[in-house]
Amino acid sequence: MKRIARFEKVSWEQFETDFLDTFGEGSREACRAAWEQVAVPRRATAGSAGYDFITPVAVILSPGESVKIPTGIRAAMEEGWVLQIYPRSGLGFKYRLQLNNTVGIVDSDYYHSDNEGHIFVKLTNDSREGKTLSLKAGDGFAQGIFTEFGITQDDGAEAVRNGGFGSTGV
Repeated sequence: MKRIARFEKVSWEQFETDFLDTFGEGSREACRAAWEQVAVPRRATAGSAGYDFITPVAVILSPGESVKIPTGIRAAMEEGWVLQIYPRSGLGFKYRLQLNNTVGIVDSDYYHSDNEGHIFVKLTNDSREGKTLSLKAGDGFAQGIFTEFGITQDDGAEAVRNGGFGSTGV
């Protein structure tokens, strides 16, 4: 196996900013408790491809509801690699839990963004059976898989990223 990346917690200041932006100023007390829950993703077994992301807050999603989760995590990885984020398989199977952008793509240069490369995951419970999803703080909800990629021979991209969604003009 190639060892090409490491997970880190974002700073307390960045997490606090992003948590309060997500959940509102009324969540200041919950913010510190959430920060304490943040743990770097780990593989469950030696044969696992995915690194399990945990939610730092309790989440209850009725069918059709969505939530944006600030994970408190950033990923430093070698150039030529990408971190792809998916819902945990069992949650997708039981609740049709989906990422709003279908697959999260975390590029290697996101790590250097102004927000410290803080990874967010927006989930939707798309249950067609009326099932409500309930996660406790510390429960696994997503998995990240590192994938190597190539570029075209005539690629000339030279722009520098600073931000997440839409930061490259799209």
